[in-house]
Amino acid sequence: MGYQIVFTDIDGTLLNGKQRILDSTLYAIEQLQAQSIPLVPVTARGPFCVDPILERYGLRCPMICYSGAAILDEDHTVIQSLGLSREIAVEIIDYIEDNHWPCVWNVYTMDQWIVKDRSDARVALEESIVEVDAIEGSMDLVKETDVIGKLLCMCEESDTDAIETGLKEKYPQLSIVRSSDILIEIMDRGISKGQGIRTFCKRLGVKTEDTVAFGDHYNDVDMLETVGMPFLMENAPKELKKRIKNVTLSNEDGGIYDGLYRLGLIHNPYLHA
Repeated sequence: MGYQIVFTDIDGTLLNGKQRILDSTLYAIEQLQAQSIPLVPVTARGPFCVDPILERYGLRCPMICYSGAAILDEDHTVIQSLGLSREIAVEIIDYIEDNHWPCVWNVYTMDQWIVKDRSDARVALEESIVEVDAIEGSMDLVKETDVIGKLLCMCEESDTDAIETGLKEKYPQLSIVRSSDILIEIMDRGISKGQGIRTFCKRLGVKTEDTVAFGDHYNDVDMLETVGMPFLMENAPKELKKRIKNVTLSNEDGGIYDGLYRLGLIHNPYLHA
């Protein structure tokens, strides 16, 4: 039957370094749409941080957010919303602060991004990337009924290893994964991009071996190992290239287009204007 769904990470994969989608990638998306093959973003971002991208390019598609915790269809109807309890989130934040780690914590619900100190340069950088403003405050802004999709630790690169290790040792029951050299994602047990893809495919009656995925970092590994045809971006860490052998071009050079063209999913080559 051929490949039926294409999944893609966003940052470092779908977007280039200027946080834009390449023209060749947009052309590839049009080619997929003509064949009724959905492109599904699979991202650590929350839904409200994906919307600016979709709106800019006039795209309408399902999305898997918070690394698999939240799944929405193309109409933004919530299919799945899993996450941390308020109680465990408070405990983790207290643990981070008690250790005086040089990082800033972030709390994400389905429609809120809460930070302790919005003036932190790392928060300002993230705001500029996702084009969404954080809310400065505390866990008092989170209601008991809110589902916390994830906690995010923004670190300095030199401290990320130690903080990640400390969190994993304290909370081995949680899903803790690095999404960049400075970002550590903390989700509920069993949450992963791969699990999100399995849930999504099961709902549509599609076999995971009939799907494609593109990714560039450590939190993409289980997604790439779940699908039938994984592509690792050239801009991925060297260590991942030892594990995921199928490497496409970088996010600056049309890696998504290149991969789909090699698979025969693009029937007419993209011609630069």
